[in-house]
Amino acid sequence: MFFPNLKICGVTTRETARFCAEAGAGALGAVFFKKSPRYVTPCQARALFEGLPARVSRVGVFVDMPADELIAAAREAGLDTVQLHGSEPLSDIEAAQRAGFHVIKVLKVTGAELVEAARRLPASAGILVECGRGTLPGGNGAAWNWADAAPLAAARPFALAGGLTPENLLEAVRLSRAVACDVSSGVETAPGVKNHAAVLELLQSARHLEAIDKNPFWKGGLSGSS
Repeated sequence: MFFPNLKICGVTTRETARFCAEAGAGALGAVFFKKSPRYVTPCQARALFEGLPARVSRVGVFVDMPADELIAAAREAGLDTVQLHGSEPLSDIEAAQRAGFHVIKVLKVTGAELVEAARRLPASAGILVECGRGTLPGGNGAAWNWADAAPLAAARPFALAGGLTPENLLEAVRLSRAVACDVSSGVETAPGVKNHAAVLELLQSARHLEAIDKNPFWKGGLSGSS
């Protein structure tokens, strides 16, 4: 099976990229934040993604990188999607979109504040909700009260991150009402070292989630109002 709305992030080796793509992951993520233990260069990311099926979205994770540098890095890496984890202004989102990239903006608030923050974003941008805890941008492997993201579901589709594992994926999606998921440390033996058996377990869990088996969220197929 192919899961267009399930992303494995923090991929650091060609072997893992190929394995995840062949197993059915709909998107793979490379991290371009230098302080991350999963950091890769745009050149390394291009090598990771080269030759993978076109249906697999190539996503780059950025944190407050100037728009011109981000666009240059995304082009060098051969990305189709950029995921913004910092405090990027609307102008940066629009610049990346004009350059031809789908944009996923990460929001780290919940409840009514989350809905209001989402309303300030372009309808053409995707949204990823995470807890925002930890020392690095990203979910930091921390499980949180995923139901706190559910109010956004009435306004627009979104992806979920933060502490997701093969064991809790079903519950997290049920509580949050997310339509896509982003998993990194939940399928690792160490930062950046993916456990291929855990990846398979994650995909087995995803077979029970109809909501994340339709429409290519990471390529822009589920952006905008629902």
